[in-house]
Amino acid sequence: MKNPNFDYDVIYIGSGHAAFDGAKTLCKQGFKIAFVEAIAVGGTCPNWGCNAKISLDGPVTLAKTQRRMKAIVEGDTKLNWKENIKHKREGILPIKVDREATMKSLGMDVIHGFAKFTDAHTLEINGEHVTSDKIVIATGLTPHKVEIEGTELSHDSRDFMELEDMPKRMAIVGTGYIAMEFATMANEAGADVTMFMHGDKALRPFYQPYVKILMDEMKKSGIKFVENSGLRSFSQDGDEYTVTYADNQQLTVDYILDASGRVPMVHNMGLEEVGVKYDDKKGVLVNEYLQTSVENIYASGDVAATGQPNLTPTATFESQYLKHLFAGETDQPIDFPAIPSVVFTSPRISQMGVTVDEANASDEYTVEEHDATNTWFRQITKEPVVKNAYIFDKEHRLVGFTEISDQADNAVDMIVPAVNMKMTPLEIERNVHLFPSIGHDTWKNI
Repeated sequence: MKNPNFDYDVIYIGSGHAAFDGAKTLCKQGFKIAFVEAIAVGGTCPNWGCNAKISLDGPVTLAKTQRRMKAIVEGDTKLNWKENIKHKREGILPIKVDREATMKSLGMDVIHGFAKFTDAHTLEINGEHVTSDKIVIATGLTPHKVEIEGTELSHDSRDFMELEDMPKRMAIVGTGYIAMEFATMANEAGADVTMFMHGDKALRPFYQPYVKILMDEMKKSGIKFVENSGLRSFSQDGDEYTVTYADNQQLTVDYILDASGRVPMVHNMGLEEVGVKYDDKKGVLVNEYLQTSVENIYASGDVAATGQPNLTPTATFESQYLKHLFAGETDQPIDFPAIPSVVFTSPRISQMGVTVDEANASDEYTVEEHDATNTWFRQITKEPVVKNAYIFDKEHRLVGFTEISDQADNAVDMIVPAVNMKMTPLEIERNVHLFPSIGHDTWKNI
């Protein structure tokens, strides 16, 4: 133990990637570590986020691929949602059990309950007090609720991932990545989906020409979009629900999913009492060391107002940075790399680094766009939409990328080293890739 004046050297409030990934190495270096978990060990990503989402999306992708190849792969592929949920549970439920077992095997403590600060070094949990030299707030985000009459009648993303039977008619509030991904799944499972947009744009952080292509593809599948919907209320009559919007227009559905966004989990923790500053929308305010307004309290992951994408890789990077900081292995501010992000729809949209809009607004960059639909590899897999844009600096080093295709997630992942290592054209040339492959097709345009 590094500091005998406290029960622990570091307590993490939360047990997701913003905590565990760095903590496990600290523990091996002799730090006494504890996690306080109020809901499920592992946090959002495995339980209600990345892992769970991909488990549900895999059969969706398979069904869509089969339809593209139907003249070659015979049969009528139909998604069985009940079995899909069962499959998801089989893969997800063991994670939190295994994660907690791993934590304990390494000598870390897991305390189940809600944590509340009583002073800068003390947390009250289940009526007991524990102390720590350093405390890391890693509580993440929680689903937002639209502030309209009847909002309690709607369901959130966690509810959707536990749906035993897919409703026939579904209203989805929002067009962020969660809304768009779940709309794709529900549509494939046979639901009549209507999406209620706050404005006239979906997936605002992404390249809008590609977003429009995605929306057109979703419309072809039967998904409907209501722009500038002006939601007014939700009401219930028996097993049916009514969405009232715009000029008193109404839509009757069997299920309402509120995917209007996520907000930081910062309330009822005693942050005000100890002087930790936060913003209700952005999260806990931190400096370049992920340090809050209280010297020994830090924040990591989605709850930290760093301005970075709220993604699992971001949380992992931050937790590993704090490990280096606490272990005395660095005294430098955190230096974020370009972090890729993906919308797991059909087709997918990915991006990382400098965006097309940023590049077009500056003389420092050039943008090279490609329509790869007719390339050999994409023709073989019969992908209907494949477009990408490469952003280069004045030395022709790749600084940004975005793609829309069924393989957009793999494509962006392939070029991460080129962006973050600032590879020169000669270094790019020395990276020889497997052929034929998505990696080869992606790198050949750099």
